[in-house]
Amino acid sequence: MKTYARHASARWLGTRQRGKGAINTPSAALKIPLHAGDGDGKGSGTNPGELIAAAIAASFSLTLADELGQAGYKPREIDTMATVTLEHLAAGWTLTQVLLAVSATVPRAAECDFVDATLRAKANCPISRALNASTLMTAKLTRNE
Repeated sequence: MKTYARHASARWLGTRQRGKGAINTPSAALKIPLHAGDGDGKGSGTNPGELIAAAIAASFSLTLADELGQAGYKPREIDTMATVTLEHLAAGWTLTQVLLAVSATVPRAAECDFVDATLRAKANCPISRALNASTLMTAKLTRNE
């Protein structure tokens, strides 16, 4: 069985309302300020919801590329927008929904094969599987022969 592990770190100084922080990864892909805003869109830097959306979009795109490849297709382009919804519930902030909007250019792909591949990718995406949230999806195929 193959396994691998990745890590990242975050440091927060102060209270949630008045503090500041940063996120770092060994690859230096992320070395950015952390913003604690609760959905207000204010402040510089990123926040956990945005990072989860980025992780889902990337993971789904890679999983879809794999699923299409296994079906005999060679995708030229896969664009995935992931929108996560967080709600302030009694238990606190909770990720309740993920919406994936995917558009792909796949030469000679049959529409039914594309739909099947997107559904398999949605079910097999490792980041999505790790979350306990409802995942909705829209998908658009461009053959671009």
